Amino acid sequence: MVGPIRPSFVLFGSSIVQISYYFQGWGATLNTLYSRKADITLRGYAGWNSKMALNIYEKVFPKDAEIQPDLVILYFGGNDSCHPDFPNSSHVPLEEYIENMRKIILHIKSLSEKTRLIMLSAPPVNEEQLIQHYGDNRGRDNETCHIYSEAGVKLGQELGVKVIDFWSALQERPDWLTTVFWDGMHLAKEGSDILVKKILKILKEADWEPSLNWEKMPDEFSDIGPDVMNFDLLKEHK
Repeated sequence: MVGPIRPSFVLFGSSIVQISYYFQGWGATLNTLYSRKADITLRGYAGWNSKMALNIYEKVFPKDAEIQPDLVILYFGGNDSCHPDFPNSSHVPLEEYIENMRKIILHIKSLSEKTRLIMLSAPPVNEEQLIQHYGDNRGRDNETCHIYSEAGVKLGQELGVKVIDFWSALQERPDWLTTVFWDGMHLAKEGSDILVKKILKILKEADWEPSLNWEKMPDEFSDIGPDVMNFDLLKEHK
């Protein structure tokens, strides 16, 4: 533990969280933007589904912790939506997925009055690219991903949390099939850039006090020395 104590952000989910620092990923970008404003912690578990997450969510977010997170970005769903007959499938039936996510969301919301939550729904996939990369489609198809995404968006709205329609967001680019993934399901830089902009839009527009908008949060120790950083990365996300 090092000080001073900063606002705490936690990214919790499966591989899209675990590898969010790869390929100029969305986790890495958030870490750069908040480098003197908040501490960002990864809790990503590749291959996991919402059923597996139920085994650990109370360990990741203990209710008796002295310091609770200010922001949690939550993502499960892509693995849940796999076909049940695919070898070693991580499939979770839709209704079970919804109830698993409900339990996790309600627990996170109960941590403290200051804890904010952004949920990502299930993303799309490029089935052709999956086959090219892995030799099969990994038990995934875009239509099923859409069903799970819609269920996640509906649940987030029902529970009053900010939710990103991940499935639709990535497909806003006309060339999404050839740009947003590196293997058909995990994000390339272009896909991460889309996700970062969606997250930052929520953080900018939310009426949360204190604000978690990176442009409004003070830089640590700004009263002691100059801040001469002028990275193009920061300009891109304004």
